[in-house]
Amino acid sequence: MKKFEEKTLQSETIFEGKVINLLHEEVQLPNGKTSKREIVKHPGAVAIIPVTKDNKIVMVEQYRKPLERSLVEIPAGKLEKGEEPKRTALRELEEETGYTSHELTHVISFYTSPGFADELIHLYIAKDLEKVESPMAPDEDEFVELMECTLEEANQLVIEQKIYDAKTAYAVLYLNTKGM
Repeated sequence: MKKFEEKTLQSETIFEGKVINLLHEEVQLPNGKTSKREIVKHPGAVAIIPVTKDNKIVMVEQYRKPLERSLVEIPAGKLEKGEEPKRTALRELEEETGYTSHELTHVISFYTSPGFADELIHLYIAKDLEKVESPMAPDEDEFVELMECTLEEANQLVIEQKIYDAKTAYAVLYLNTKGM
C-alpha cells in the first residue's frame, strides 16, 4: 500500500474534450472515510528552452483565454497519442518558432497541478538552433509572436508578470541556476 493512498471506489467521466477529460471519482481515504475528487486527465506535454548561439532565449507571446491576457512563454505543446516527448519537442519547436535543434537535452519532467490534474510536462533545453527553410505551420488556432531575450530580460519579464506561467518561470529559474 502506498502512503496516504486513496482507493478509487467509483469513477465517472463527465467530460471528454479535445485536450482534457474530466473525471468525478469517489475515493476511500486512508482513515476509511470517503471523499469526492474532480480529476483532469491530460495526455502530457513538452516545453522547450531554445537558446540561440548568442545566448538569447527564444520565446513566444500568445493570448491565453482562461487568463484573458497575453503571456510570454517558452514554446510548448501537448503530446500526440503514441508520440515520444523528444519528437514532440522538436515538432513544437519548429511549429512555434521556425527553428530546429541539433542539441536537444531533457532537463526534467514535472507535474503542473497534481492537486487536480495528471498533466506531466517534459522540459528540454534546445541549443545549436537552425532556422528551418519551410517550417511546419502552427496549429490553425494558434497565434504567436516570436521574441528573443537575454536571461536578464527574462528575469525582468517574470518581475513584470509578463512571464506568468509555471513552466516558463521554471525554465528561467533553471537558467539562473544552471546557466545557458
